[in-house]
Amino acid sequence: MQSKSYSARTLDARALKSFAHPLRLRIYELLDEHGPSTATKLAALLGQNTGATSYHLRELAGHGMIEVVPGMGRGKEKYWRITPGGFSYGEPPSDPEAAGAMEFLLDDMVRQRGAELARWREEEARAPEEWVRASGYGRRSLRLTPEESAALRDEVFEVLERYRALSDRREVESPDSRDRDPSMGRVIIHFDVLPVGAGQGPAEEGTP
Repeated sequence: MQSKSYSARTLDARALKSFAHPLRLRIYELLDEHGPSTATKLAALLGQNTGATSYHLRELAGHGMIEVVPGMGRGKEKYWRITPGGFSYGEPPSDPEAAGAMEFLLDDMVRQRGAELARWREEEARAPEEWVRASGYGRRSLRLTPEESAALRDEVFEVLERYRALSDRREVESPDSRDRDPSMGRVIIHFDVLPVGAGQGPAEEGTP
């Protein structure tokens, strides 16, 4: 049987507005961190009732953000996972409400990245040596044109996409973490191309 093929999707305006909800974002984060879970288990982690988590899970599923894991769960029990392939926010939407939702989501992404970096800095001293050696921090300040910046971004994303596809394949083939190689871990990759200062006015261009 051939595995289903997944690819990254761009969220439309309706999906953006639906996703920009604190509880749905938190549910998505928990599924990303812990893997497949049920409405009942998520409710316990979030201090919510099962009805609430079930509702928000259905909302996320309705926009393709998550899906039911085939073969997991007994009876009517459903295990949910993040839909392999991931997503992007795309270009800023013209709809003001959707544009506001995107701003909320981008601000939350910045918050999450800061929290993840702080968490690793705190955990690094206790982490296994092989993971410390495999980790890395990186920052570069380059002088590039917009065209060169876009080319750099696209090349790095091509590499990330290869490893994303590898990870997704493992998630699909072994949705239960107990069936996976115990040496594998959840690895976070942060990558940004930020033309800092591009929004300055002409009078500010010479400012150090």
